[in-house]
Amino acid sequence: MNPRENVLAAMRRQNPERVPFGLSFTPPMYELFVEKTGAENPAEYWNFEARWTYFRSPTQKADYASYLPDNLPEGTWIDEWGIANVPGSMFHFSKMVKPLVNAQTVDEILTYPLPDFSRPECWQPIAQDVAEYQGQGYAVGAGLEMTIFEISWYLRGMEDLMADMLQNPDMAIALLDRITDLRVYQARKFAQLGVDVLALGDDISMQTGMLMSPRMWRKWFKPRLAAVIAAAREVKPDILVQYHTDGDCRAVIPELIEVGVDILNPIQPECMDPVEIKKEYGDRLSFSGTIGTQTTMPHGSPDDVRAAVKKMVETVGAGGGLFLAPTHVVEPDVSWENVLAFVEACREFGTY
Repeated sequence: MNPRENVLAAMRRQNPERVPFGLSFTPPMYELFVEKTGAENPAEYWNFEARWTYFRSPTQKADYASYLPDNLPEGTWIDEWGIANVPGSMFHFSKMVKPLVNAQTVDEILTYPLPDFSRPECWQPIAQDVAEYQGQGYAVGAGLEMTIFEISWYLRGMEDLMADMLQNPDMAIALLDRITDLRVYQARKFAQLGVDVLALGDDISMQTGMLMSPRMWRKWFKPRLAAVIAAAREVKPDILVQYHTDGDCRAVIPELIEVGVDILNPIQPECMDPVEIKKEYGDRLSFSGTIGTQTTMPHGSPDDVRAAVKKMVETVGAGGGLFLAPTHVVEPDVSWENVLAFVEACREFGTY
């Protein structure tokens, strides 16, 4: 099997030859990667079987000055959504200033200038990525995370969005429907361009359970997520859908499967046992992640990393259904030795 065939077989639980794997870095760890290897692209350097393409922001954006404070600190950057990102004091972390936090009326929500994702510069590079990677025999995933819940609260503020959902539903409906319409459009475009995996996601969970009740998620987000997935599948019925949420999302896993999720990411071992999740849902769901970035990767030895990889391959990877990866981007508290141990163990133990 070439890499693309193997990834698709693994995610469809159809007798892959190898366990596909990958990892990504925070900016400080990427700098360490460049220093250690002299390379620029981890996927090319380690020949990962899946390659990723990401949505490019429009080159023109609205003037969001009236939605933001005048005295933003030096170094603040404003993204295409109008969200101001204030640099933090540690590594790559930043603080968001939310442009709709003071909105009082539905009209303010409806007239807020959302980005124009129909512009050709958003899509031409993605078309080139898909053609290049698939032409080289790699599977192509497209990132469309922060799908509905997260980008909505980035704009409105989490407390205000939650309060709207309970006390002022017209405000919540106006915002969530506008975001969903944009995501439906993007999902359809990604499918038209032929990506193999559409990676959606919203952090709907904490490590102690859901961020909201399952009933609230079911009312506000399940049908909107279903609409995004359906839009992609109307164009490309065999597109694989990955869904990312950190934390313990066991309360809604059956409903994620119901709306069309094929792959669940990242299965944090600190709060969900990947082996048990595999036993319960492995006939209907594949998994991406499973190697803890709060435990094994930063605090374990290289031998611990190797042991964790071996266990996941033998259990969660049995029969396919595993894309092995750290459960999040690799942070600066992870040693280079553990990064190498992860990659080497995936190669050593990951052949069926």
